[in-house]
Amino acid sequence: MNNELLKNIQDAIKKTVPKKRIGIAFSGGVDSTLISKILSDLDYDVTLLTIGFSGSHDILFAKEVNEQLEFPHHILEIDADSFEKISSEIKKTIKTDDLSWNENCIAFYYVSKLAQSLNIDAVVTANGIDELFCGYNAYREVISQGESAVNKLMDAKLDNEIKMMKAVNLISSEFGVEILQPLLAQEFIKYAKTIPISDKIHDSEDLMRKHVIRKLACEIRIPEISYTKRKKALQYGTQIHKKLLKTR
Repeated sequence: MNNELLKNIQDAIKKTVPKKRIGIAFSGGVDSTLISKILSDLDYDVTLLTIGFSGSHDILFAKEVNEQLEFPHHILEIDADSFEKISSEIKKTIKTDDLSWNENCIAFYYVSKLAQSLNIDAVVTANGIDELFCGYNAYREVISQGESAVNKLMDAKLDNEIKMMKAVNLISSEFGVEILQPLLAQEFIKYAKTIPISDKIHDSEDLMRKHVIRKLACEIRIPEISYTKRKKALQYGTQIHKKLLKTR
């Protein structure tokens, strides 16, 4: 199973990431660490990009995980004084009140700004893993209703994510940076849906989830602190959610 999963991830990357010098949106979590390791093993020139407010979880944890990976790693601390103005401009650009869309676009604004400062014009993300491998808490809430309910939620999550990443790329284009999501490619989505749901989530009490992803992460030897840690969403790990609510 995991050899097949690894091969499909590798194939998705090769088909969607043409340039060898790339940045990776990196939090230290299992998803971004897994894709970083796979890209490095495929001989991509990898630079980890981490953003967040000073002292935020993602900055501290990303540093800790990369002490073992030892990849080139750059961090951008978000300037609190200009945050409200920038977040307001982003909201006007993407024209939606959806909080998650705004938070993600803000996060990738800073990722793209960091990438541009390093002359990197392509950034790879692990978006798609949470949707396809039941990473969100919402999957715990529907698992007791059966697989059809899980699949329905998965389709809705995927549809939202694909649309949101188009908005993200609208923001990143300001910096001449393209955000690439190999695991949202249709061919990979089709494959991932063939993996049994029981390999992704066990029951409504399953706090870890994404089990087949965590197992693969262990097998390709990413740091244990990464694949044994529970999910912390980008907007929370960077403190963007907390700061954005204060500006409302």
